[in-house]
Amino acid sequence: MEIPPINSGIKKYRGKWNKTQAAHLLKRTMFGAKKEDVDYFAEKSLRKTINELLDTKESEPNPPLNNYNDDKYTDPEIKAGETWINATKQTGMEIGKRKNSLKAWWIGLMLNQNKTLQEKMVLFWHNHFSTEVNHVDNPTWSYLHNVLLRKYALGNFKEMVKAITLDPNMLRYLNGNNNVKKAPDENYGRELQELFTIGKGPGSHYTEADVKAAARVLTGFRIENKVLPEAHGIFDASRHDDADKQFSSFYNNTIITGRKGKDGEQELDDMLNMIFAQDEASKFICRKLYRFFVYHTIDEQTEKNIIQPLAKTFRENNYEIKPVLKQLLHSRHFFDVANYGSVIKSPIDFCVGLCREYNIQFPGNDNYVDQYAFWLNIQQSAAYLQQNIGDPPNVAGWQAYYQEPQFDKIWINSDTLPKRNQFTDRMINNGFTRKENKKIVIDVIAFAEQFSDPSNPDQLINDSVQLLYMIGLPDKEKQYLKEGILLSGLQGTMSDHYWTDAWNKLKEKPDDVSNKKDVTNKLKKLYKYLMNLSHYQLT
Repeated sequence: MEIPPINSGIKKYRGKWNKTQAAHLLKRTMFGAKKEDVDYFAEKSLRKTINELLDTKESEPNPPLNNYNDDKYTDPEIKAGETWINATKQTGMEIGKRKNSLKAWWIGLMLNQNKTLQEKMVLFWHNHFSTEVNHVDNPTWSYLHNVLLRKYALGNFKEMVKAITLDPNMLRYLNGNNNVKKAPDENYGRELQELFTIGKGPGSHYTEADVKAAARVLTGFRIENKVLPEAHGIFDASRHDDADKQFSSFYNNTIITGRKGKDGEQELDDMLNMIFAQDEASKFICRKLYRFFVYHTIDEQTEKNIIQPLAKTFRENNYEIKPVLKQLLHSRHFFDVANYGSVIKSPIDFCVGLCREYNIQFPGNDNYVDQYAFWLNIQQSAAYLQQNIGDPPNVAGWQAYYQEPQFDKIWINSDTLPKRNQFTDRMINNGFTRKENKKIVIDVIAFAEQFSDPSNPDQLINDSVQLLYMIGLPDKEKQYLKEGILLSGLQGTMSDHYWTDAWNKLKEKPDDVSNKKDVTNKLKKLYKYLMNLSHYQLT
């Protein structure tokens, strides 16, 4: 088969559409690719698949709950099982427990995601508009920030930037709440340009004077109702610098006319219109989307053939996000075989994706205490691997998404690789356990049962490799998996029928403890081995 060049372009992909292509698309746009999802979309066309993935009809999820009342602590305001987002009191004890509740809830949404890009885009924007739960120290504001990211995840980027500017979480995180005319704070004005809109790309030439001017435009915005759940950003004219603001030649020497009183709020719209009039804003966001969904390297050809056309689409659609993603995900370039299995999984992708692909069963809503506890186990596992959702390392987000030249290679090092293997080993062996022997663990028999013919060792291995990997295994390696694991411990000449007989016996006589233990142990060894190979680190 002739392999197309990596710079195959932004034109629509017209090639094969089967489980391989469906798995590639789903592993990049969702957390893991469950077999049922791969099968579901492989039966549709690529066009229908992308349209469904981009469907924005999802309703706002139910808010996080008080799952933390126990014999040692009782929330004085919020009853067990009720949401804490409307609480009027925030003390040190409640804040810490609600932060954990928030992070567990978020993992639960990832684990139970619908067949859309929504959850992956919420993570993308969380990294882009980076804030830290522990720094803001108000879980209600952090929850409302998450809701904001969900609202605009596949919506209009210009509207999103304005909403973020007025968001209490961001006003607190980047000192917007303290930005007044007598002492302009440059923090948000700087990051608005450097990290959120213009970036630091080859065409980005804003100046320090532009940062200072932006800070003056933003004077007067503050948080109203600092503790109550209805906190929101407002404009306070008494704190606003109402003089004219001069910007540099990069912004065509724009002067934003100073306004007095309530009209001063309109200066924000003037500044955002000025920023989005620069082509570099569209290119910057398209580069970030490309690196998140496709690959980290953007050479001259990729810039010309992919980024520039995407940016043009972005501008022509008034900065609507969905048309850009539709063009990128439907492109020949996205489905270039060189891009398959080319990206190291982030810790969230690794941990959440494992749970989803192995269809690990979590407690239902009727047992929210254990449910949240297990969700938090997965969140903490990802944090242990250096991706603590809600608390990225700084305002720039996680280094693996932007730090040249390593990018995603940052996720893997001498510390995190053994920890990844420890996590997969744990999930295949004992999982996480709570009282009364409740646990989350990989059910290897249930996982194998979903394949076309688990009684056939060759077919079982092929189906497992196809689902778990985007890069195939050589026949020699598969032969080892069969002879060294599924047929191991046999006397004399090995034959496939030994595994076939054992599997069929399991189906016919599930109460045969000895045979069930033997089949289970062999499957555990098989999947433990597959997850410890480097292939499993890639998506």
